[in-house]
Amino acid sequence: MASSATTKAKKQTTLKKVTPWFFLAPHLIIFLIFFLVPVVFGIYISFTDWNLFSTPTFVGLDNYKELFFNSNSIFYEQLRIGLKNTFLFVICTVPFCIGIPLILAAALNTKPRLGKIFQSIFYMPSLFAISAVVIIWTLIFNVNYGPINNIFDTATSWLGTQPFAWIALVVVTVWWTIGGNMVIYQAALNGIPKDYYEAADIDGASSLQKFLKITLPAIRGQILYTVVMTTIAQFNVYGQPLMLTAGGPSNSTRVLLMYIQQNAFGSGQSIAGMASAMAVILGLCIMVVSAVQFKFLRNRD
Repeated sequence: MASSATTKAKKQTTLKKVTPWFFLAPHLIIFLIFFLVPVVFGIYISFTDWNLFSTPTFVGLDNYKELFFNSNSIFYEQLRIGLKNTFLFVICTVPFCIGIPLILAAALNTKPRLGKIFQSIFYMPSLFAISAVVIIWTLIFNVNYGPINNIFDTATSWLGTQPFAWIALVVVTVWWTIGGNMVIYQAALNGIPKDYYEAADIDGASSLQKFLKITLPAIRGQILYTVVMTTIAQFNVYGQPLMLTAGGPSNSTRVLLMYIQQNAFGSGQSIAGMASAMAVILGLCIMVVSAVQFKFLRNRD
């Protein structure tokens, strides 16, 4: 009897240890196949000369040397222009993609019933595909019959001249993406105890003081999350400049992902090794910026 009880106890212990892995296995398999393997393969390809069809030829750091030090190379110029435009896009869009949803969430939170209607209105653009978004805004920014030029009685080429092309990209991106962050902030605001605001009212605190001293500290975790995730998303910008401005005028809005796609899958000979090296550099930039943001915001907390 003792032996049977011991065996049963061992089986139960083994089952408890194995059961979590049955639930984790599907996620681990998806992570392995669709993330880890492509990342490792992409890093390896960045050290090779490969055209997608022949056998990759290992060239060591030659791709990175050409990107960073060969000023006569077209890829050196592509990296410089692409990274500059990508960072400029991130700098111009992230503050608006964080600040505007936060203000909207705080405003809608004061009127719960009416807020639900406007929440749906502001969130709706995030459900659209980027192609649909670009079609809508291309018509709005049209030189001849676009409503913006007709309302202000101008003939501005919003998508063909600077700085209007950058203004158009920022407006389209903010309009398309603010809904997701707004919903996160609204959920966070609903979790703040009302007692805090009632105590502040008794002390005579103004609306601004309550926002700065109660609201922001209470949702700092959600703000940290949205800042990091929004920054990562904006570093991966591709659809807006591709379809809205085609990288123009004069490559002033051509981001790094457009050069990566052009070198890897564009017309003519594929240069997948160089494209992979550019992708690795972009990934490292995202990691560094995200780590700095995370450390800074955590320290501020």
